[in-house]
Amino acid sequence: MAETFRRSRGRTRRSTRAVRFAVSAAVVAAVVVAVLVVPPLVRLDEQAVDLSMKLQPPSWEHPFGTDDVGRDLLLRCVYGLRISLLVGLVAALVATVIGTAVGAGAAAFGGWTDRVVMRIVDAFSSVPHLLLGIFVVAMFRPGVWPVIVSVAVTHWLSTARIVRSEILSLRSRPYIDAAVSGGASRRRVTVRHLLPAVLPQAALAAVLMVPHAMWHESALSFLGLGLPTHRASLGNLVQTARGSLLAGDWWPTLFPGLFLIVPTLAVAGLVAAWRERLSPRRRSELML
Repeated sequence: MAETFRRSRGRTRRSTRAVRFAVSAAVVAAVVVAVLVVPPLVRLDEQAVDLSMKLQPPSWEHPFGTDDVGRDLLLRCVYGLRISLLVGLVAALVATVIGTAVGAGAAAFGGWTDRVVMRIVDAFSSVPHLLLGIFVVAMFRPGVWPVIVSVAVTHWLSTARIVRSEILSLRSRPYIDAAVSGGASRRRVTVRHLLPAVLPQAALAAVLMVPHAMWHESALSFLGLGLPTHRASLGNLVQTARGSLLAGDWWPTLFPGLFLIVPTLAVAGLVAAWRERLSPRRRSELML
């Protein structure tokens, strides 16, 4: 009886995970299609300002309504998502490369090098990400690349810690001892054996970093320190909609916010499924 109940509960969990993965994958696919297909078909600069259509509520003609100067909010949200996603992807890639290099170097050399590098990581971690990001972007004129640099500089720390801890655990494995006993240099062991073993974890950290970087960019743009105000980023859309929200017009704030929240939840669902596939416990469940 207990075994039957356990198997039934396991099947329910697997079906729930499958549904969550399917929904998350569908949302991510829709986001990718939207940011790749819509901008080439409809250019944002073709939308003229039409004050007679100012702050129109959602309708068949404008599913997300219009903004404070009469432009279609759905198109602007798609363009804003495209810019925010571009910033998030590039910043996550750069931060992952930096974090992997720092973490692998610290773990491979060990000794005082490891201690100095990790104290530097701790020092950077003690400063809030947003505060450090504001300091970085304040040194440049508003634009895409200062935001990317700001996000990358503030988000490589967790990847460095993950990679370092994984490499330290792998150094005690028998095949690493065999490679060292066979005369392999420290650089060869790191490049040929340790780095390939930690790449899945680094890739997982990079995927998780994309929505975090999108939120970071949106926060900087909302504060007026990120992208220029004429760029349709999600942070700029929310910032310009504050006055409309106070006047009772909810759609200019709601839909850009949903374009941030829904992709974040979808990526989190995909990462959860990926993490379950990588875990030994999940593999043992699949074998039942």
